Amino acid sequence: MTELPFSATTPTHIAKVGLKARDADALAKFYRQLLGLSELARRDGAIILGVEGRELLEIDSAPSAKLDDPRSSGLFHTAFLLPTRKDLARWVRHAGESRFAVTGASDHLVSEALYLNDPEGNGIEIYADRPKETWKKNAGDIAMATERLDIENLLGEIDASMPAWSDAPEATVVGHVHLRVGDPKAAEDWWHSELGFDTMARYGSQAVFLASGGYHHHIGANSWASAGAGPRDPDRAGLAYMELASSDHAARTLRDPWGTEIRVTAA
Repeated sequence: MTELPFSATTPTHIAKVGLKARDADALAKFYRQLLGLSELARRDGAIILGVEGRELLEIDSAPSAKLDDPRSSGLFHTAFLLPTRKDLARWVRHAGESRFAVTGASDHLVSEALYLNDPEGNGIEIYADRPKETWKKNAGDIAMATERLDIENLLGEIDASMPAWSDAPEATVVGHVHLRVGDPKAAEDWWHSELGFDTMARYGSQAVFLASGGYHHHIGANSWASAGAGPRDPDRAGLAYMELASSDHAARTLRDPWGTEIRVTAA
């Protein structure tokens, strides 16, 4: 049985993300090419993508949906966690060879990450964690930062025996989801009260990072472009829902203060 990363072993963790797409087939093709996800099923107008039978992404067809508004509440990015640093290096080589338009590359101390957008503007993070034993604390918070990623050092992980990227590694998961919200403090209070998440770090008053079981974050919430945003317009493309697997909470469906649908299922 494949050993999953720490992110996916905590009492409550991200299982899957649902997107509403104006062109579901084109978006699914993009994620297959970007990450090597497999198409697992088609049901009720949606395309299900994942790894080794484990569902990670559901893309629902909504051709008449309005484009997402990056100033509104919604999805900042879906973060796909690769099992090892070597896997991240292989993906970086693949992204360069395939000419994917990477928009950022950061060293967050606890992880190394690259960023890009899908064809409908949904943010994506591809990352690998550093060993949790190396994570440091800063005044009680997990020490995280946004520093320049040393791409040359990362690519040094690759050797001639390593295969080219094709399929996503078996232990690939959605490690975290980062949301655009109108008020990070209100988001923090909601995740505390409704799902018992702990605050792991804050970036001033504009971003908060929350988690279950000591992970650096399963949920990010920022107001960098969305301060004061109200409930999400259900007629827009973008985030449809996120699904959490939990051994601490009964199965139910919740909505955060901005209308984001949070589905809780049994771990």
